[in-house]
Formats: sequence, C-alpha cells, structure tokens
Amino acid sequence: MTLADYSLYFALTLALSTLFSMGGVGSAIALVPSLSMAGLPFDLARALGLFVNTAATAAASVTHFRHGVLEVRFAVPLVLAVLVATPVGAWFSQFVPHGVLEAILTVFLIVAATLLLIPRRPTLLHNDSAWPLLAIGGGVGALSGMLGVGGGALLMPALILLGYDAKKAARAIGFVIPFSTAGAFLTYLSFTPMDWPLLAVVGVAATLGGVLGATILHRGLSAAHVKKLIAAFLLMLAAKMIWGLWA
Repeated sequence: MTLADYSLYFALTLALSTLFSMGGVGSAIALVPSLSMAGLPFDLARALGLFVNTAATAAASVTHFRHGVLEVRFAVPLVLAVLVATPVGAWFSQFVPHGVLEAILTVFLIVAATLLLIPRRPTLLHNDSAWPLLAIGGGVGALSGMLGVGGGALLMPALILLGYDAKKAARAIGFVIPFSTAGAFLTYLSFTPMDWPLLAVVGVAATLGGVLGATILHRGLSAAHVKKLIAAFLLMLAAKMIWGLWA
C-alpha cells in the first residue's frame, strides 16, 4: 500500500468521523461500504469500521463527559447487552456469504437514512425498566457486529420510541458504541488478516474526527441539518451498493 493510499483512507476516515460525530451516529455505517468500494476486502473494511467507531465514539464520549452531559447510569443496561451480543454477531458473520451481508448492509443503510429523516417520531411506550434497554441493545448489537457497523442509527429511534429524550439517548449511544464495537473488532481479528499500519492511520483519523465533531456540535451547530446531510449520504451509498449488487 502506497503513501497515497494511506492519505486517502486517512482523509476519508477523518471526514466521515467528523460528520457522523456531529450527528450522534457512528461513522462505520458509511465507512464500511466506502472502504469496500475503495478496494479493501469486505472483511477488512468491516474490522476497520468497527475500530474506527470505537475510537471516534470514545473520543466524542470523553468530550461529552467533560461538558457534564453524559448519564452513565442510563447507558449501563445497553452496555451490558451489546458487550455480549456484538461479538456473537461478529463471529457468526464469517459463515454468511459476503453477497448476503452486503445486501443486508444496503437495507440497513436505507432504514437508517429513513429514520434520520423522520423529524419527530411518536413515543410508543414510557418504560423506565432496564429490560427494554437490554433487549434493544442485544438485538442491535448482534446485527451491528455481523455487519461491522456501530448500530447507533437504530438505537437512537428505538430509545426515542421508548420515550427517552433524544439528546440523552444520543449521548448514551456515544458511550455504548465503543464497548460494542471493541468486542466485535477483537472477534474479527480471530479470522481476518489485519493491515496494522492502515489500522493506525484510520485510528488517528477517527479520534481526531470524533473530537472535532463533538466540539463543533457543542458550539451550536444544528443537529437536525447534520442528520439530513448524513441521511442523504447514506442513501447515495445504498444506491451505489444496489448498483454493484445488480451489475
């Protein structure tokens, strides 16, 4: 791999990590198909996407914690669920054909974009019990581990439907995602050859993007506008993947 290749992957990771951190969504959902389209093997793209989500969301969570807006107790049930479910999904993915995983990822992109575009979602249930959080964290964790994405785009609407405040949910998800993606990433290492220099490059870019995105968000940028931009980008990626699957 040449210096130009590393520079391209650094710039791509930095841009996506910054944008998606501003929207409270992990960038792996866009980075995995983007890296795959750029020529990386799909397994390696998913492993790198998980690592990027770990670095970027951890950096963003530290920024939220420094501003005193992170409620750790609320996030604990989600953390426990994803710690178990995400590595299971990652391990199971090695037995699923890549074409099937790419098709599921395409559907995931479309669903996530649609949910981001819905301005106000109805509250279907008010429940302070930990069991719904455990169930949601387990289901989303297994799916995100299989696809190599963070799952924040699905956790957010699920928590809002349960009656939780959107900002509270976004900060909790930013805290949860590093736990889920780190476990899945370690699982991928057991069956995916890793390009360690590339991992270091995207890790630095993701950390910088996470801090930059969270800082910009705290300075008053409209999260609604950012989410519309993210949704449009996800739909473009989905269209590109559909074209690739049919071509």
